[in-house]
Amino acid sequence: MSSCSLDSYRNVEDAMGLGDNDMQSLGRRYILPSGFEGSPRHMHKLYQDAISIVRRFGKPHLFITFTCNPAWPEIQDNLIPPQTAPDRPDLTARMFRLKMKEFMDDLTRRHVLGRVVAHVHTIEFQKRGLPHAHILLILTPDDVPDDADKVDSIVSAEIPDRTGYPDAYATVKRFMVHGPCTAARCLNEHGRCICGVQED
Repeated sequence: MSSCSLDSYRNVEDAMGLGDNDMQSLGRRYILPSGFEGSPRHMHKLYQDAISIVRRFGKPHLFITFTCNPAWPEIQDNLIPPQTAPDRPDLTARMFRLKMKEFMDDLTRRHVLGRVVAHVHTIEFQKRGLPHAHILLILTPDDVPDDADKVDSIVSAEIPDRTGYPDAYATVKRFMVHGPCTAARCLNEHGRCICGVQED
């Protein structure tokens, strides 16, 4: 249960002027309702809702992270130089929300990873101010990736072929490949990555 003290600014100012540093006795107690977004009671209610979904439909089969990319053209095209994406949290959040909705439609309506019977997601903000979502999907029994072939049909840990899929190759190399390695970061005395990553 979350609570906060509530009093007029004048009373707070008077108490501080008298040197009363114990603000616990000031004001009256106010309990935030579960409908107040972000309050501990609200977060607990959402947690209980998620647990109820899992009890009803079973454990999740897929865990997906969807991250805002500050280089999205929709963000970059609407910045006024010298602005960057963190300078426009309104624009960044709006674009993330639109793309997140489209992504959820891909998952739940277009069934790109299988038929979804239930899903839960939460949106968090990184320290740089960029939003990202953690998504849990519960699939129908026929679509559960329960063997290597099914997993391989939805997950790839390979760099796409440069000639066959140039756009996919460029995207993976730009956003998903470790590097660049420099002496200041992770190269040993022989010029090799200490993490064991090979670059082409």
